[in-house]
Amino acid sequence: MKKFQLGEFEEIVMLTVGVLYKEAYGVSIKKEIETRLSRKVSVGALQSALKRLEQKGYLKSAPGDTSQERAGRPKLYFEITAEGKNALEYTRSTRNELWNSIPGLALDVKFALSV
Repeated sequence: MKKFQLGEFEEIVMLTVGVLYKEAYGVSIKKEIETRLSRKVSVGALQSALKRLEQKGYLKSAPGDTSQERAGRPKLYFEITAEGKNALEYTRSTRNELWNSIPGLALDVKFALSV
């Protein structure tokens, strides 16, 4: 399997785009991350991550319809590409392999502290 590089925040952004599916645009992605993870997200950090993920080919964007409330500017909607799906699957697989390789006692606090 090809190696994919996804940072923690990039992974969170991509998963959130998947959760929101057809409603994944900047503001909705930001709100969803903040709600689900109780984590503040700056607009700049989110926009940088979205741009990076598009450059990597993991996300693609398309403008939506224009609206009066946005002064005629369309929302930019994001969706996961096939390459992005592969990156997420690789990341999940790698994490699962690592979790499954941890000996049971390694995460048992009463034994880990007595070393």
